Amino acid sequence: MTRFRTALAPLAIALLGLTAVPQQAWAAPPKPVPPVQGKQAATAASPCAPTVRGATTNTRLTSLFTTYGNDNSSLNDWTGADGTYSLRLPSGRELWVFSDTFLGRVNPDGSRPPVVEEGGTTVFLNNSFAVERDGRLSTIHDGTAAKPEAVMPPRDKNHWYWAGDATLAGGIVEVTYQEYERYGPGAWDWRWHRNVLARFAPGRLQQPISVHDLPSEHGVSWASGTLKDGGYTYVYGVEDLGSPKYMHIARVKGQSLLGAWEYLKADGTWSASEADSARVMSGVANEYSVSRVGSGYVLITHDTTEALSANIVAYSACSPFGPFTGRQHVYTTPETGGNIFTYNAHAHPEIAGGGLVVSYNVNSFVNTDHYRDVSIYRPRFLDVTFG
Repeated sequence: MTRFRTALAPLAIALLGLTAVPQQAWAAPPKPVPPVQGKQAATAASPCAPTVRGATTNTRLTSLFTTYGNDNSSLNDWTGADGTYSLRLPSGRELWVFSDTFLGRVNPDGSRPPVVEEGGTTVFLNNSFAVERDGRLSTIHDGTAAKPEAVMPPRDKNHWYWAGDATLAGGIVEVTYQEYERYGPGAWDWRWHRNVLARFAPGRLQQPISVHDLPSEHGVSWASGTLKDGGYTYVYGVEDLGSPKYMHIARVKGQSLLGAWEYLKADGTWSASEADSARVMSGVANEYSVSRVGSGYVLITHDTTEALSANIVAYSACSPFGPFTGRQHVYTTPETGGNIFTYNAHAHPEIAGGGLVVSYNVNSFVNTDHYRDVSIYRPRFLDVTFG
């Protein structure tokens, strides 16, 4: 079982909620409390809800990554990835934060060589960065050009990190990561282990300047998304039971995630104890976003209330912590079908576009599809407009 197969195949099925999540590593199971937001509330529109008018392809970003991924002028750079978080750096550059990443050559027929672990030349990393400046991209990884390594390196061969959302605190880049661990030889012998925060200097993104533990004691993966609002940084997480997946919300006063966390309780108040973190609502994906749109807040997510969903949906609220109600259809991903599935839609509100810029990921249940067609494992971008 290669690292590539370990990462993509089981992760894909787990993200889509097609099976129970493998044995987890937290100390105690979450409290079996019902979601704060009831089923009836989810269908009622928020008074602050903007109306989704439509979604169209953001051709600039989609073309940017297509052109860059196909360019063989360098053979240790990005040819495909998932995750697709973004952060505006103090210099004005855009930092793109990726999880599983392919580096290497693209063949003239649009295929890629197999990964190194399978006898090919394609490098596979569990996380990477790309930096966009003046419409041009560059790949950031640790190691050397001949032997690239992840920007957030694993502590050993049985652990790896997938990226969450990123934020800026006092000029320092703070990126959240979820650590996973392998505990046996089987395809499903892996589990979420903990959440950590890696801090990077904007001028030296190849490796973190420090790594810190984040709250991890009650089965919530932080942070599916973050939002700065009203003097707080809100942190959105997911309690992933395969199906369903529950939203949790925390917040930190100020900009840095190293501050004191407090958690949204079932009664709508806040607690300093992670054990009190409530299931706010179900149906979110492992990656989602909450963004300010007009006078309200819009939650963008793939719809995980149905298996293998091609639908991206939006909920709205009058505060960054909900209740999120009035589900609206945003977009049906045209790639979905056969071996191909889409997942983890979320917004990039700092990026200018013809509306709220939203990305989503494309993947295949058949690993060799990623060799046959490089276009599969690349993000797609939308402009979502509201009325």
